[in-house]
Amino acid sequence: MLFEMDDDEFQTLVEQAIDAIPEAAFAMMDNVIFFIEDEYEPPPGEPENPEILGLYEGIALTERDLDWGTGALPDRITIFKNPTLRACETREDVVREIGITVMHEVAHHFGIDDAKLHDLGWS
Repeated sequence: MLFEMDDDEFQTLVEQAIDAIPEAAFAMMDNVIFFIEDEYEPPPGEPENPEILGLYEGIALTERDLDWGTGALPDRITIFKNPTLRACETREDVVREIGITVMHEVAHHFGIDDAKLHDLGWS
């Protein structure tokens, strides 16, 4: 079942979650753009997993070397609206889930893997 929320409200909640990133961490983020998409579309050959709530695509800060830089496309953090709404029953659930998802994907930008995020409660 899909919890109902319009695009503007969902975007506002994502923006609030981004604003909640600690200032020190936000200052260290480099070359990152946030997106909101309705659904996750797996690339050809990848098994479908429509319930992915967020996705980090890029080169984590811990993996960048001297060859990384000039001309590099921004890293992408995408938050998926419909899977998030399907996972939630209330607006408060949506707020919590968006916050967790944003922090989870930002952590990937810093090189933190899923196992460590699970241990920290951000998965």
